[in-house]
Amino acid sequence: MKRVVSVSLGSSKRDHAVKVRFLGEWCEISRRGTDGDFERAVDLLRELDGRVDAIGLGGIDIYLRIRDRRFAIQDGLKLAQVVEKTPVVDGSGLKDTLEREAVYHLRDAGLLAPGLPVLMVCALDRFGMAEALVECGCDVTFGDMIFVAGMPYPVQSLIELEDLAVRMLPHMAGLPFHLLYPTGEKQETVDDKKAALFMPYYRAARVIAGDFHLIRRYLPRELSGQLVLTNTTTSADVDLLKARGAGTLATTTPELEGRSFGTNVMEALFLAFLGKAWDAATREDYLDLMRRLEYRPRLTYFQ
Repeated sequence: MKRVVSVSLGSSKRDHAVKVRFLGEWCEISRRGTDGDFERAVDLLRELDGRVDAIGLGGIDIYLRIRDRRFAIQDGLKLAQVVEKTPVVDGSGLKDTLEREAVYHLRDAGLLAPGLPVLMVCALDRFGMAEALVECGCDVTFGDMIFVAGMPYPVQSLIELEDLAVRMLPHMAGLPFHLLYPTGEKQETVDDKKAALFMPYYRAARVIAGDFHLIRRYLPRELSGQLVLTNTTTSADVDLLKARGAGTLATTTPELEGRSFGTNVMEALFLAFLGKAWDAATREDYLDLMRRLEYRPRLTYFQ
């Protein structure tokens, strides 16, 4: 039986473990949050090294990939370098494949159309999804400066986004990660003050896309039937979106025992089956596994 573990800087309240059949083989998949405690994550990674088939890093990125450029996130790199024997991934390989395919499926299902206003809360960690949304002709507002830097500055094109990335990421990559992304208890709360400030961006969109923790962090009290395109959701997250007035939830990762796991978990599972090192796995490898799984994004209709 293959064993895959996600070690996350996020809240331990979101921990989950399942045993499922995957491509005909039983697998044990678990997620272990460290409540934002970096040293606790280091200890857990050392404990798991060599004892599991693959490890996913959750709540943090090792690299941000913008087309052919790669920017290392120093805290993520420090965690990955702790592990010497077991393959470690951060989900970026699946973000570039599975999440692109999710966008195309939604387009083919008639849920995305040219000119549709989309708010993507952060595109720098999901450039594949961003490119696919633009390719589908959607009118995309990139909220990287809003949701990461806390500045009410919407980015309106991929060219402008790439320019910002080249100028800012080399400096931002060295910052403590908790300054860039909600970790620990911040993943369980809504910042109502900034939610009120950022509400017009949510209201102007018919699709809200990207990382769920960033979506939730500034979620308005009332939505107006929007499609939410995201990754990891628990039953409580689904209830929250329904209560706030979302119309449809589309999750890019499959549901396992009642919840979707993060892309880092699914990429670790893929790598365990491929039997390859992370840098040896190709886009075609991931796409082939997705075809064998007959992958489709999961849709939940609230209205």
